[in-house]
Amino acid sequence: MEVADSWNHGAKRKRHEIVSNSSSQPLDASNDIDLSLLEAVEKTQSSVEVLDLRTLKKLVLSFERRLKDNIAARLKYPNQPDRFADSELELHEELQKLSVLAGGPELYPELVSLNAIPSILNLLGHENTDIAIDVVQLLQDLTDEDVLEDNDEPARALVDALIENNVLELLVQNLHRLSDTDPDEMAAVYNTLATIENLIEVKPAVGEMVVERTKLLKWLLGKIKVREFDSNKQYASEILAILLQNSSENQKKLGQMNGVDVLLQAVAMYKSKDPKNPDEAEMLENLFDCLCCLLMPLENKERFVKAEGVELMIIIMKQKKSAYGSAIRALDFAMTKYPPACERFVDVLGLKTAFAAFMGGILRGSRRERLLSKFVENECEKIDRLMELYMRYSDRVKAETERLNNLEFDDLEMDEEEKYNMKLESGLYTLQLIAAILGHLWCSENHQMRARIELLLKQQKLTKNHIKDILQDDASKSVSLVCHVLKFDAVSTI
Repeated sequence: MEVADSWNHGAKRKRHEIVSNSSSQPLDASNDIDLSLLEAVEKTQSSVEVLDLRTLKKLVLSFERRLKDNIAARLKYPNQPDRFADSELELHEELQKLSVLAGGPELYPELVSLNAIPSILNLLGHENTDIAIDVVQLLQDLTDEDVLEDNDEPARALVDALIENNVLELLVQNLHRLSDTDPDEMAAVYNTLATIENLIEVKPAVGEMVVERTKLLKWLLGKIKVREFDSNKQYASEILAILLQNSSENQKKLGQMNGVDVLLQAVAMYKSKDPKNPDEAEMLENLFDCLCCLLMPLENKERFVKAEGVELMIIIMKQKKSAYGSAIRALDFAMTKYPPACERFVDVLGLKTAFAAFMGGILRGSRRERLLSKFVENECEKIDRLMELYMRYSDRVKAETERLNNLEFDDLEMDEEEKYNMKLESGLYTLQLIAAILGHLWCSENHQMRARIELLLKQQKLTKNHIKDILQDDASKSVSLVCHVLKFDAVSTI
């Protein structure tokens, strides 16, 4: 940065240090009160302007003048930084003044109509990185969530103008030249990510636009690869999770960019250790959120299995560190509607780890036999546990059903789907899964397991039809995956 060198060669000035120097006055010896400070306060108070259209026009006009002066000085003295340093400082001050507009978001449409947006955004490519940093800070201020709250129309006007003038491309291009060692530039990285998040908040389509038009995904992956933790790595993980959350296109593109491997390597650092602080723990959770989103497309599930993701998740589960629950969740996403992942899980002896979690010696034989044999261990204690859970959730669902039936709705009508959703929330979904497992155990034709299930049902004064009714529910499609993985049709054979 040429100008930075000319401003403070050997001691770069921070943005908060660039202020006007006021003359010092001696203290009044009689009462030790600095009268010059009082005068300065009075002068400041009297000079405060109301933020209206007139003030906006004055700010924009002053900014445009300083910008023009800076361009002229740089063209006239391209190799003499000291000759355009003053104009750069003045431009910096004008950009800071524009931040006051965040206090009047209702003026954003007027700011757009004054055609100031292109001039501001072009400065993201300014030769002096400090000027680009000022612009990033300004954009973050103008698009801040608290500023745009309850100002939907002005917010959309500003965001649309920013998008039309290539704010995404310019922000990401600038992002690539910012350093991880300079405090000001690190702050600019954070503010850049914050601005992108703010734009997505106002206009969700920006999430796919920024991936399609820029190399942001590549930058985010590079940031996540860094072993050392910092606040920007945490924020990068959060932005990546936002980009993947509701976009199958982004999920597929990241998978093609070796994203599955990168995320597996990132979480592998925590297979035998816990995060050192809450911020690092949040980053780890963000990484697993990214991994789970990435496992939605079928092709990424295949990449996960080939990259030995199943094995890594089992190792994390065995270590029982803070990532334990997240690893289980990742396996859930990987195995849903993808039998090869289920088969790999059984082949690498994942059942032992899974049943350890369920209950809180690996057996030989086929996958199915090894799975079933777990339920006859220790006099069928796992079936006892299943029935205990079945009754607990059955009671919850029964209580919720009675509550809904006894509710009196005056003018409010609740349809059957709404009632069903409320029962799902009360535990019906879990009850369906347990019923599916019991159904499979019965269909295995293992006499010991059948006898145990019949005994437990009899003790609870229930019959097999009780479980069958749960499985035959119209909305019990949610358990179809379980039935597919376990290779049985519980409804037709129980």
